[in-house]
Amino acid sequence: MKPTLNLKTHLPVRNMLLLLVTFLLFDGPLIGQEDKTLKEHNNGAAFYTGIYRNFFCEAGYTPVEIDRKIDAVYSDLFEGPNRVYFEVGDSLGYISDLKNHDARTEGLSYGMMIAVQLNKKDVFDRIWRWSKKYLQHQSGPREGYFAWSFNPVTMTRNAEGSASDGELYYITSLLFASNRWGNDTGIDYYAEARRILDAMWEKDGTDNIYNLINTEHKQISFVPEGKGYEWTDPSYHLPAFYEIWAEYAKDGHEQFYRDCADTARVFLHRACHPKTGLNTDYTDFSGKPLSTPWMPAAFRYDSWRVPMNIAMDYVWFGKDAEWQKDYAMRIQNFLKSQGVDTFVDQYNIDGSTPDFILQAGGFQKRRHSLGLVATSASASMINNNANPEFIRALWDAKLGPYDDGYFDPYYDGLLYLFSLMHLSGKYRIITPGFNCR
Repeated sequence: MKPTLNLKTHLPVRNMLLLLVTFLLFDGPLIGQEDKTLKEHNNGAAFYTGIYRNFFCEAGYTPVEIDRKIDAVYSDLFEGPNRVYFEVGDSLGYISDLKNHDARTEGLSYGMMIAVQLNKKDVFDRIWRWSKKYLQHQSGPREGYFAWSFNPVTMTRNAEGSASDGELYYITSLLFASNRWGNDTGIDYYAEARRILDAMWEKDGTDNIYNLINTEHKQISFVPEGKGYEWTDPSYHLPAFYEIWAEYAKDGHEQFYRDCADTARVFLHRACHPKTGLNTDYTDFSGKPLSTPWMPAAFRYDSWRVPMNIAMDYVWFGKDAEWQKDYAMRIQNFLKSQGVDTFVDQYNIDGSTPDFILQAGGFQKRRHSLGLVATSASASMINNNANPEFIRALWDAKLGPYDDGYFDPYYDGLLYLFSLMHLSGKYRIITPGFNCR
């Protein structure tokens, strides 16, 4: 006669069964009983649970409606008449900032992140091959880095130097591609990510070229060369991406990347205004606003990305949850005070009107921009939708020309799609063998 197994007393077996059930229900890293305290401490973050909330569903929209909206915006940006993605021949493709008539590492790497998240392997591979062929330096002091801007009409580089955020997204999206698709389907994604990282660690200031990260301050540089190595852009601070590097790059710098993640979180405390939550486009490493010869310090286009970046870190890792909750309430409450359907896209960080208005695409005007509508809505993932009107405003928003004729499907459009993905739970940590259900 076989003995009866009592799961209450056979804890190892019971725990194994619980883990099996968790594996079947959720994608993402598994947590055991011994990690319960860590899970609770990190606010039930997705890295530990594999769970991503769908805030649109919680707001009353159906899964079919949500999928249809994301598919439509993706189609607009990558396939429609106002697309920003263009295929070249049988194997290449690029993203263009149409208003500036160039292809830049910012948008190219964003396109790769969108593609890997939405399982668009052909699009991902095309953009990567194009970036590697036309932008990546194959030799010299910048070897492994990318020229940040390229003219796809004349087929010439507008600049040789790098913008550090482009490499940040390239590396992370390549690591995710390695986890999702493996490395034996034509591109060794992991090797390509490591090539950029390994090249980064070889840059020591020789010929004025540096690490992407200022190694003294453990903060990302504005550009990894010359004086640009000595200051930063708050919207480049993505602590969640450093955590991903620490998990999956396996290049021996894991603790440094985790330190950079923690430093980025503390930096954002200093960079964001204590009342409005706003930050300037550029700062020094202390978070102090930094003016440049081309514009005085203020909350402008780059700064729109900060709420989305903080929300990503909150959802994925939850290591700075209390401050992030306070931040989300501050910035949403400020924008709400300006009118959820009327707030504008440039402010001094105290909320006043700046004397200088930065132009874009030949237009010099403050407007209610879709990009900021989108990223401010992503902050609702932090404050548990305490201001539901932001999600409603994003859902009702349209990608199209403004009343004055200005239209930016590139920056507005990509931030719009990113935020829709975040709020629907479709922007995730892609773990090895990832299969998004």
